[in-house]
Amino acid sequence: MAKKKIDQNINQDKLSKGAYSLFDFTKKEKSFLVVICILISTAAIITPYTYAAMWFGFALAAYSAIANDSIQTIGTFIASNHNKKWYWLWLFMGLIFVGTVTYSWFTYNGDVSYQRLSVPGLDKAPSNFVFLQLAAPIVLLIMTRLRMPVSTTFLLLNVFTYKAGTIVSVMFKSFVGYLLAFSIAIAVWFVLERFVKNYLKGKPAPYWIYLQWVTSGTLWAVWIMQDAANIAVFLPRQLNAIEFSVYAGFVFIGLGFLFYMKGDKIQGIVNEKTSVTDVRAATIVDFVYAIILFYFKLHSQVPMSTTWVFIGLLGGREIAIALGKHAKAEKRNAWLFRAVRLARKDVYKAFIGLVVSLILAFIINDGVRNEILDFF
Repeated sequence: MAKKKIDQNINQDKLSKGAYSLFDFTKKEKSFLVVICILISTAAIITPYTYAAMWFGFALAAYSAIANDSIQTIGTFIASNHNKKWYWLWLFMGLIFVGTVTYSWFTYNGDVSYQRLSVPGLDKAPSNFVFLQLAAPIVLLIMTRLRMPVSTTFLLLNVFTYKAGTIVSVMFKSFVGYLLAFSIAIAVWFVLERFVKNYLKGKPAPYWIYLQWVTSGTLWAVWIMQDAANIAVFLPRQLNAIEFSVYAGFVFIGLGFLFYMKGDKIQGIVNEKTSVTDVRAATIVDFVYAIILFYFKLHSQVPMSTTWVFIGLLGGREIAIALGKHAKAEKRNAWLFRAVRLARKDVYKAFIGLVVSLILAFIINDGVRNEILDFF
């Protein structure tokens, strides 16, 4: 009887803590929650009006996708250039975005996705919308606010995919990307930590700043080639000059807001990693990541989750740094435990986003739902 009473008290304590956490979050994020309520109401009203819904969905997807994925591409750039004026960082990355999507628009006859949306299952532009398709980027905004590294590829593309096979292909390519990035990161940073760490001590030489800007700009361009599809999925597959101007201009301005906010709350995922504010560490992360993404760009036109590749890279890096430490076994084990915990936390949060995207795809798309039901 006494044990049962103790268990009840424990459960009540947990419930009280949970209720307090929810109340605290609501209080702190009052303005944000008001904005979310307005966006949800607008999405519900605007859904029947296809053209307006298209641009509304695009605007939400553009900001939410780049805000969430900023940790992959411009996250280390922001972290290692925190003492620079935000508008110089914005102009540098903003102009690279405009140049990269302009090249795709000219080369692929109005397609800004580098043909990522030409694969079966994504090749048809939406002729009408349902509420949950417009709600998907709102869900992404909420997850970004909660500092969750969600795959924007899964969350935004899956709700428009009409073939289950396409979802499977995207997932397979993404998980292979995670394992490859994780393995490469362990190999690269183990060597760096064990053998060349002494060369990366002290104040960085001036040339590291230039190297970091070049590698970050290259990574940003390669990321756009992979993930521009996540933004453009709401739009026609070939954009005319006016549509392209709106597309490029809106994202350019949105990037300015993101840099002004210094990456917003999700930037904390990057900042908590080991030595990532060091320009040399940021340069190496961006360089390895850019090579991996470029390899997958050449491999096939199937979209992939760059988020899973990035968390694999950071997770492998943290574990390699812990393994390569010259210290007593007990201390090294503590570092290794921290590294595994960080990697596991990122995977857990990304997996939540994957589950949400699969549920939305199953509910929204008849083709996906019928294929899955027929399989079982």
